[in-house]
Amino acid sequence: MSVAFVKEESAETASETVLPPRPISERTNFVTETGLKMLESQLSRAKAALDAANAVEEVNERRRQAAVPLRDVRYYSERIRTAQLVTAPASNEIVGFGHMVKFERDDGRVQTFRIVGEDEADPSRGTISHASPVAAALMGKGVGDVVKLGERELEILAIS
Repeated sequence: MSVAFVKEESAETASETVLPPRPISERTNFVTETGLKMLESQLSRAKAALDAANAVEEVNERRRQAAVPLRDVRYYSERIRTAQLVTAPASNEIVGFGHMVKFERDDGRVQTFRIVGEDEADPSRGTISHASPVAAALMGKGVGDVVKLGERELEILAIS
């Protein structure tokens, strides 16, 4: 059928509504319970947005509105599929995934972060990815330990 009869844009224009996939880390997808719930919630929202986009009658507008939700459904589905739930640490002796860690930087700043999965990490909300340089330096250490982070040092003050 000719493009003129279905009111579709050219194939070239239509292909512009297909977004590249969101990058997925090659690291193990460790998640906390909160992180897994967040992924499930994001997937639910993306599916709802995709359903709404698919209800649009005009085919080109439907493609435009579905592009982001479709990409997000694929991403969150894969992240949930590969998620490895890590339960809260039983001990606060050494820093591990899921711990809240309070430390002092060598410039005197005191910071507290919870070590979480990559999708859950948001430093402005007090969470950092287990793959971040700070978390990697702190993991496996205990209160009072001083760790090197490049030219800087961090002293662990508390683990909870």
